[in-house]
Amino acid sequence: MISTGDLKKGITFEFEGQPCSVLEWQHVKMGRGGAIVRLKLRNLRTGATFDRTCDAGDKFKRVDLDRSTVTYQYQEGDQYHVMDMSSYEDIVLTSEQLGDTKNYLIDNLELDLISLNGETISVEPPEKIVLRVEYAEPGFKGDTATGGTKPATTETGLVVQVPLFVSTGDMIRVSTTTGAYVERA
Repeated sequence: MISTGDLKKGITFEFEGQPCSVLEWQHVKMGRGGAIVRLKLRNLRTGATFDRTCDAGDKFKRVDLDRSTVTYQYQEGDQYHVMDMSSYEDIVLTSEQLGDTKNYLIDNLELDLISLNGETISVEPPEKIVLRVEYAEPGFKGDTATGGTKPATTETGLVVQVPLFVSTGDMIRVSTTTGAYVERA
């Protein structure tokens, strides 16, 4: 069991019957009455984030997740094939299990596969990934008074706002947490 005093960012526990991860937490002591804990949680099965408030001292059941490194191989319809690097086993994932990660899948990309009791819960890509720009409108110097941006389509089909100097064929680094342009690679 884990109490509210042991909570910190990244801890996983069972909340209302679902495995959840702590995104943010805040311990608040009221003037009168007991202390409360405000939590921002992410449901590991659905990926939904939500806020909850609970009393200080509440206890939750700890959830132990299994992490393994897998490599993306190929897509076949709505199925995505990855290979477990330790056992060389072929694992088939659906687009629901991948979520937004499917926007960053390139050949031989290493991913973290997170499972609970043998059931795949989610897949986490690296924090930043390098993608090739397949199409970007030409940018002209002097179009804006400040640094302007334009949409660019990457090799995976993801559309990212990039600076005007990025052109078709350039390699760019994209943040997988925000989906935003970071730098030219």
